[in-house]
Amino acid sequence: MPPLSNKIIKQEPLIAGKRRGGRLARIAARAQQAKIAPRAPKRLIPTVELLDEENLDTLEGHADWILKEVGVEFRGDAEALQLFKHAGATVKGERVRFDPGHAKALCSTAPSEFVMHARDPAHSIVVGGNSVAFTPGYGSPFVTDNDHGRRYSTLEDFKNFVKLTFSTPWLHHSGGTVCEPVDVPVNKRHLDMIYAHIRYSTKPFMGSVTAAERALDSIAMAKILFGESFMEDHCVVQGNINLNSPLVLDSVMSGSLKAYSAANQGVFISPFLLGGAMGPVTQPALIAQAHAETIAAIALTQLVREGSPVVYGNFLTTLDLQTGAPTFGTPEASLSALALGQLSRRMKLPLRGIGHVTAAKTADGQAMQESADTMTAALMAGSTVVFHAAGWLEGGLTMGYEKFALDLDRCGMMCRFLEGLKIDDNQLAREAYRQTGPGENFLSNDHTLANFESANYRSDLLADTRSFEQWAGAGRQDAAQRAHKKWKDMLSRYQAPDIDPAIDEALKDFITLKKESMPDQWH
Repeated sequence: MPPLSNKIIKQEPLIAGKRRGGRLARIAARAQQAKIAPRAPKRLIPTVELLDEENLDTLEGHADWILKEVGVEFRGDAEALQLFKHAGATVKGERVRFDPGHAKALCSTAPSEFVMHARDPAHSIVVGGNSVAFTPGYGSPFVTDNDHGRRYSTLEDFKNFVKLTFSTPWLHHSGGTVCEPVDVPVNKRHLDMIYAHIRYSTKPFMGSVTAAERALDSIAMAKILFGESFMEDHCVVQGNINLNSPLVLDSVMSGSLKAYSAANQGVFISPFLLGGAMGPVTQPALIAQAHAETIAAIALTQLVREGSPVVYGNFLTTLDLQTGAPTFGTPEASLSALALGQLSRRMKLPLRGIGHVTAAKTADGQAMQESADTMTAALMAGSTVVFHAAGWLEGGLTMGYEKFALDLDRCGMMCRFLEGLKIDDNQLAREAYRQTGPGENFLSNDHTLANFESANYRSDLLADTRSFEQWAGAGRQDAAQRAHKKWKDMLSRYQAPDIDPAIDEALKDFITLKKESMPDQWH
């Protein structure tokens, strides 16, 4: 494991002077455990198998038809075109075409499961199998909160969201470009973002993909943290690769893809499809197109380095055909997510889904409906990593502080949901029935007293169960107002994790030298 850099925050007992045992001690023990080692949940519920084998064959066949008859363009990347040509694909100009089954066969060397290592091993996550991990939002140029409203995001906002992500047990990965720090030059901000992930968190993180050299900088900083030899066969940093749908992967994305794959680091492959704009308006055609684009890009990762870790991604949603705006949480998009989950399992690849996403401008009823429906569909589809699980507003243009806190509460609910039902003697509660007879309530029953703290997930934001009088007396706060206080409290209690001083100094030196080597660029 990486030396020196895996120090865990030291926690003092939360309730000093209390005797061991009892309700307060149990509360303290659970809080302590959550702070030290929040583990990603395991899926103990089944996925939804929406389509039968015949329909799945049809979708795969249509994806093969698209790859054969239309093909995918790899623009501005002669090396990628040469790799595909040597692998037996048909290359004409920048267009690559595949015979039926060829692209799928090229993907077969990708692992079905791998570990994303964190600098604190307690925060490492498994990608694939029955593991599930949530990440915060990604890519927003704006932020909003109840105090200051909507504004361009800054490096300080970026650091805040990294700290908030580290402070919750319900997010298991620090994310990537959680928000875009527009107060830092475009060609240098990736250095500050990677450093923030490393310094203010010990969870896994994503690197830059906005240029191949920035991907290489991200890998170089990971090597300072983990050591080059460790990274030869361990995934410690990942890149999020989006195709330019329809059916294009440009040289910026393919260059970053090749950088991460060559270093044996992780790549998320995700077409961004809006029905009626980047593909046909009908969902089966979109599903087949998404599958075709995804496996063509995954094939490139394996041509660069066989066995390099990759995740089959999904970002397919609908379009308001009157306004041209993206829509989220729609029944059509949810059905497509379920189908793409089945196709990813046919490929034996881990799935990336999208979580609490919305077109709403504020944390209102629209935001929660769209977010809840999209997240639920992602989980039922079998997603092993869920992007945008917290904070996303306005179709991804804005990260909301209050929305972030509200989403965390629902992430906790979803973690509990994934646990499924445990059936054992305690859960069947025979003694409770013997103690409490017909017509009596169970509130003071011994079984209730022994289990009431753990029987149900307890919401700390979304559900206000006080009486009207109690709620009114406390200020009549709605969920967004409660969330405002929540995220501020989280930041005030944040404690930075330890890091080896020599590693920290080496990272700072690397950043200084890189920044001094080039002039500022603001676009």
